[in-house]
Amino acid sequence: MAKKSPAAGPTTAATQALTRAGVAFVPHAYEHDAAVTEFGAEAAAALGLDAARVFKTLMVETDAGLGIGIVPVDGKLDLKSLAASLGGKRAAMADPAVAERKSGYVLGGISPFGQKTPLPTVLDDSALAFPTIFVSGGRRGFDVEVSPADLLTVTRGTTATIRRL
Repeated sequence: MAKKSPAAGPTTAATQALTRAGVAFVPHAYEHDAAVTEFGAEAAAALGLDAARVFKTLMVETDAGLGIGIVPVDGKLDLKSLAASLGGKRAAMADPAVAERKSGYVLGGISPFGQKTPLPTVLDDSALAFPTIFVSGGRRGFDVEVSPADLLTVTRGTTATIRRL
């Protein structure tokens, strides 16, 4: 996997964070349909990928504070498992306005990289089955391909089973 070349995709806070960290990534831009609200499924279809390899970044509010869960787009986030992984007992999806303000991204474009407020991050352990995975690159219609190990290093994240099918 080569490092991003400047002409290969948009520069976002996410790509800047990856570049600063010296992490190899591959940018993947696609045409976003403004009528679509299932952003992860749209990315998988547009890029011709198995949905199990494309991951969505979700912000939650737990009794231990805000956190990030990253799960495959073909599954759902198990809030109780994520709360436990973050040291809490309960979790709920963060208010969209809070998610946008804390991350610095719009919904459907929230990347695990380059967030305004770095938060505890948990990557679903299914990601470890792939040499690389796809996550939002910081805007709708733009994903980055990275290794799960690099994602964990850059976000200082952990892994756990946090998805339900």
